[in-house]
Amino acid sequence: MTISNAVTWFEIGTERPDEAQRFYGDLFGWTFSEEGAGEAYRTTEGGAGAGIGGAIRGTGGTGPNYAIFYVQVADVAETCRRAEAAGGKVLVPAKTNDNGLSFAHLLDPAGNHVGVFTPPAGS
Repeated sequence: MTISNAVTWFEIGTERPDEAQRFYGDLFGWTFSEEGAGEAYRTTEGGAGAGIGGAIRGTGGTGPNYAIFYVQVADVAETCRRAEAAGGKVLVPAKTNDNGLSFAHLLDPAGNHVGVFTPPAGS
């Protein structure tokens, strides 16, 4: 698989996921599917397959609301090193979840939040 550093995912974090789902569904016609159990994580194709996919994440009121885009990269740890060398900061250090997805959150020099990820091997 070739990685092109493309924006391929977005996430909207909110303490009111039901309201956010209704808003984006009514505004853009997006439909959502609940992923997993417990914490709300609702995914969408975001534009009937013409746009990038994304999700609404319920924060349960434990953090601020946010909107972030994710860039798919070949190596999350190396991208973190390069971001710091370019004047950015690593907000959430490189992690790998149980499914094998690696990700990190960065701040650009102006304080904007951006995510980077590498999908699990074989996907």
